[in-house]
Amino acid sequence: MLEKVFPRFFGVPHNYNIDQLKMIDTIVKQYKELKVLEVGGADRPLLKKSDCYTYFGMDIDDKESCYQCYDEFLVQSIEDKINDKFDLVISKTLLEHVPNNKRSMQAMYDALNNGGSMLHYIPSKNHFYSICLRLVGPKLQKILIKYLRPEALDVSGYPAFFDKCSPNEMRRLCQVQGFKDIEIICYYKATDYFTFFVPAFLVVSTCENLFEFFGISYFTAGFIILAKK
Repeated sequence: MLEKVFPRFFGVPHNYNIDQLKMIDTIVKQYKELKVLEVGGADRPLLKKSDCYTYFGMDIDDKESCYQCYDEFLVQSIEDKINDKFDLVISKTLLEHVPNNKRSMQAMYDALNNGGSMLHYIPSKNHFYSICLRLVGPKLQKILIKYLRPEALDVSGYPAFFDKCSPNEMRRLCQVQGFKDIEIICYYKATDYFTFFVPAFLVVSTCENLFEFFGISYFTAGFIILAKK
């Protein structure tokens, strides 16, 4: 209700899903032949299979449905060495679930062809939701999601470590690994996690608007990071 009455204050003016897909489309159009690896997409991929690229998926979940979503599907952790080469590596809301993102960056860097890109959306470790998530832990988190956000039960509740999951930490990690042309876009609105409790929703919304107005990326809700090898 508040989002409809005050859309500029409570709404989400910038949608990272749309932005990420546009950025992927821009990269795809630069190639005649392209190998794309989506990490952590399981059977809910960002893209559809296409004649414009060869689409690989990778996840630790080995579901039969995953093999239908991609041209090829790999079962392994992003922290482990990838025995193939790609022009583009993508993910959405994956890296916060990885215990050691130094290893994941090493694996992705090694798996990219020279001139290749990686593009990820990562929830930030310093947003109210992320802090609450780390405080309650994965077991209690599953219970709370069941009652507070039952529509998200099947796609959330995985252990979250938020290793290096802030804009500045992730930029430094990419720089150390050797990535170049690093671009980060911050998103500040994630109030939907607090709609079950109006006072918290109002407080978080107010803080988010202040952080966005002053450009305080430390408290961003999440960010897209684009980097090249």
